[in-house]
Amino acid sequence: MNKTPKRIHIVGSVGSGKTTLAREISSKLGIPYYELDNVVWIRDESGDIRRTDQERERCLNSIMQSESWITEGVHTADWASPCFHLADLTYFRKKSPSSSM
Repeated sequence: MNKTPKRIHIVGSVGSGKTTLAREISSKLGIPYYELDNVVWIRDESGDIRRTDQERERCLNSIMQSESWITEGVHTADWASPCFHLADLTYFRKKSPSSSM
């Protein structure tokens, strides 16, 4: 029996289509998606502010404790390891050479 994944992690380079894929899967499966850049940065009109390690950890833990999630980002550092370890499915995206300028 195939089981639909409830925890999905998408990782890849800038411009590889991670966010687009996350949005599409989120729409089809009704699972919220989270951009890991927003876990690292507080978005502000006057400029982005880097979260402290503790803030980043709290933010990520809040996502990881959810029953279902889709995370996406370029991050492979130790702090992002729960995304890999807890995911039912991980996508590795590669930027197409034809999309380079």
